[in-house]
Amino acid sequence: MITAYCVRDGLLAPVAVRTVDDMPDDAVWVDLFRPCEGEDRIIEQALGLSVPTREEMVEIEPSSRLRVENGARYMTGAIVCNSDGERPTLAEISFILAGNRLTTVRYDEPTPFRLVVAKLDRACPPGTRGDRLLLIMLDTIIDRAADIIERLSSDIDAVSRQVFEEATDRPSDSRRFRTILKLLGRRGDLASKVRESLVSMGRLITFLSTEGEAQRFDKEQRALLKSMQRDVGSLNDHVSYLGNKITFLLDATLGMVGIEQNNIIKIFAVLSVVLMPPTLIASVYGMNFQHMPELDERWGYPLALAGMLAAAVVPYLFFKWKRWL
Repeated sequence: MITAYCVRDGLLAPVAVRTVDDMPDDAVWVDLFRPCEGEDRIIEQALGLSVPTREEMVEIEPSSRLRVENGARYMTGAIVCNSDGERPTLAEISFILAGNRLTTVRYDEPTPFRLVVAKLDRACPPGTRGDRLLLIMLDTIIDRAADIIERLSSDIDAVSRQVFEEATDRPSDSRRFRTILKLLGRRGDLASKVRESLVSMGRLITFLSTEGEAQRFDKEQRALLKSMQRDVGSLNDHVSYLGNKITFLLDATLGMVGIEQNNIIKIFAVLSVVLMPPTLIASVYGMNFQHMPELDERWGYPLALAGMLAAAVVPYLFFKWKRWL
């Protein structure tokens, strides 16, 4: 689907494009959402651009993601999608800045795009061009990443309290630790995706600032670029801290699991020691030798029971005195 956006009456007006003739001359932003082969040809004929394929967008080489071709700047970055769900993903977005027009190619619908459209649909600054739209989008993407990191930090603090809380009025520790491990795994996955997104955005902003494109920006826009670079660096540091905290909580949880398993093994070890002497006594008097004088005594059976009881109680009291139980 191709949607061209034009600035009309102070608003960002969308125009559906189905053929080359439908492309408006005053379009400042052309958005390709899950383009098919025919739509690729429309863009190539109408704008003279080479639309990157999905396979080209996921390449990790910087030369493939950030390049200048025929005066147009091709920039591909990753944006976190479905961050509120259980399975967050990374969406590869290509930004093509050619002249005063911005072209985007995407196969997902990340939240920053909806936020930018909703914001400019209410009020679009006069003289808005493709370069200004690109800065607004990048700033919105970074703000969205900051919001995700803030929520992630709160979630990790909540998990930390669950790891170190006392065991009172809750399910068994094994079930609790299993739940905590799942939470830590999901938060760690989200943190890694946010960091990957920030790294790609940082490279994109640096490329935009250094590849001669900064000359077309005014003083305010250049200041915004520097501010975004600082924000990306700061957010990267914070995500690294959260990653270390997740690793610490994971190690602590596994340590708690080990302690719980050791307690269970200790109980079995104590029971085996407590029951070993009575078993020994019972096995002695269970032998079938002919000359066993105790078997003919009336007190033999009660005495054997008393001996087995004493042999079980004495080790138990000793373990309690040593506080091994």
